[in-house]
Amino acid sequence: MLTEFKDVAFGYGDNLILSDVNFAVNEGARIALVGENGAGKTTLIKLMLGQLTADSGSVNVRNGIKIGYLEQNGGYESGNTVYAEMLSVFREELSAIGKISEISSALTACEYGGQEYARLSARLESLNKYVAATDAYNVEVRIKTVLNGMGFSDFYDRHIDTMSGGEKTRLKLARLLLEQPDLLILDEPTNHLDINTLYWLEDYLLSFRGAIFVVSHDRYFLDRVTGTTIEIENKKLTSYSGSYSKYKVLKSEAYALALKEYEKQQEEIKKLQTYIDKNIVRATTARSAQSRVNKLERMEILEKPFTPPAPPRFKFTCSDRPAEIVLSCDELNLEIGGKRLISAGQFKIMRGQKVAIVGENGAGKSTLLHEVCGGGNRAITVGRFVKFSLYDQENANLDPHNTVLDELWSRHVAYSQTEVRASLARCGLFPEDMHKKVGELSGGERAKLALCVFENSHGNVLVFDEPTNHLDLPARESLESALKEFDGTVIFVSHDRYFITALADRVIEIEGGKLAQYDGGYEGYKEEKARLKRQEEEREEMLRRAEYERQRETSYRSKKDRAEEAKKKAEIKRIEGEIASLEEEEGQLNASLSDPDVTGDYKKLNGVLEKLQSVRADLEELYALYGQLL
Repeated sequence: MLTEFKDVAFGYGDNLILSDVNFAVNEGARIALVGENGAGKTTLIKLMLGQLTADSGSVNVRNGIKIGYLEQNGGYESGNTVYAEMLSVFREELSAIGKISEISSALTACEYGGQEYARLSARLESLNKYVAATDAYNVEVRIKTVLNGMGFSDFYDRHIDTMSGGEKTRLKLARLLLEQPDLLILDEPTNHLDINTLYWLEDYLLSFRGAIFVVSHDRYFLDRVTGTTIEIENKKLTSYSGSYSKYKVLKSEAYALALKEYEKQQEEIKKLQTYIDKNIVRATTARSAQSRVNKLERMEILEKPFTPPAPPRFKFTCSDRPAEIVLSCDELNLEIGGKRLISAGQFKIMRGQKVAIVGENGAGKSTLLHEVCGGGNRAITVGRFVKFSLYDQENANLDPHNTVLDELWSRHVAYSQTEVRASLARCGLFPEDMHKKVGELSGGERAKLALCVFENSHGNVLVFDEPTNHLDLPARESLESALKEFDGTVIFVSHDRYFITALADRVIEIEGGKLAQYDGGYEGYKEEKARLKRQEEEREEMLRRAEYERQRETSYRSKKDRAEEAKKKAEIKRIEGEIASLEEEEGQLNASLSDPDVTGDYKKLNGVLEKLQSVRADLEELYALYGQLL
């Protein structure tokens, strides 16, 4: 057990947030914490971290455990470069490697078997065990694996204090992964991550050795990473065994069963009470009526199951029907700040299609949406009767000084106040929200207001830039349902893969400055990407094999050539030796021709001349052969 809550209650003043909370996080656990915005998820995390103190009950954390915490949109400041900051995580490991080198050098100067030698040897053994246990020699590999996976492959030398808030949050997560805490607490870790990075993070967390406690609105992420789901609802905490999708089923079944039991008991109570009322005063039946009174008094009355507030009910409508070809793009070149985002882009969107635009962060997705809706680009042709409605992820179209009521009413002055209030209420904004300033709203409230404004614009081509940001899970599911029912065209950018899967029938990807189109929805897109990846891997494997064969053949020829060259050199050396020997012999024979003993003896002289002739003939052959080899 890493941490445990026992009968915990907490509130801010008279506002009770959590009541009678009991649960534990064990080693290796994978827990998702879910609940509506404002239900108390962040409060529970702060209690776990000791940043808040429970009003009653206890929060116990095992001594000595290392906890890593990623706050929502919480990065950190540092003047370091990205790589230097990650390297600082392994200060102790790198120091140990340095000490190993120092002690090894010191040992060579010590007398073998002496007291100092024994002391240094013991210290060296201890350091080697520590380095092996911490895998210290692979520090650089681990750093590069995480940085590259988290999208920082081109940012090693970038100074952290020059980064955006989203980049700092992403880097904080990278550092936490390298620190490998016993308990990793993540509050909306998928914010600021593109789809490729999300897949990498999920795969990395699947092999993470510590426990994971995560708050996230990314249902796909929760399904892949977590195995237990804890829900905060009505100040209570309920645990479900299983991923988010399993939790939805289990919760629905539990609610249906509890409601059935409650209604059954209420029916029984009603029958008992009716009998009592009719018969308690009659002498003949008073006794049986009293037995029912006793039964009622002994009965443990069930509490009616809590019914959560209804989620927003979005509804998108349009009156004008656009042309069949809503939008076409031909040879689109798009750049921003001197950076080319799209080159010669081409696509066509038909009436009624629901198209997801995906790509890495910074690829140009949002820029493309604004270019499409802005008009004026000759490469983009908009069909007749098309009316765009654009949802901006920053909600920049909202006036922070307006009240919630005025923000919608000022755009539709013909509406009655009742109509305005009803429209806002359907989108999840309540009477107490009506006179709040837009600038004072939470992220979720502001998103609901923006969606209310958006749906009242009645566009026939709905363009969304990250519409699920800041929405809790019920609101996301409501938005999905409304857009599925909408019979117009939807073009959207989203990192929410669950949302894309539920809605898109077509995917346009921006990758490497190019636009690629995939039919068959998100699953079709993934299958095609996987096929193309396999195809590329097969092509690379063929190239590797061809290169291997080429090198093997080159290596084989090279060995043969080297053998021939060696043989040739040996032959030249042999011939040079024979030539030198024969030339020496020739010189001796020439010298003997001036010897009186030889010249005075016919037989000796004739023998020397014959030998000299033979030597000279051999030399001529060797000279010729030597010339050929050279």
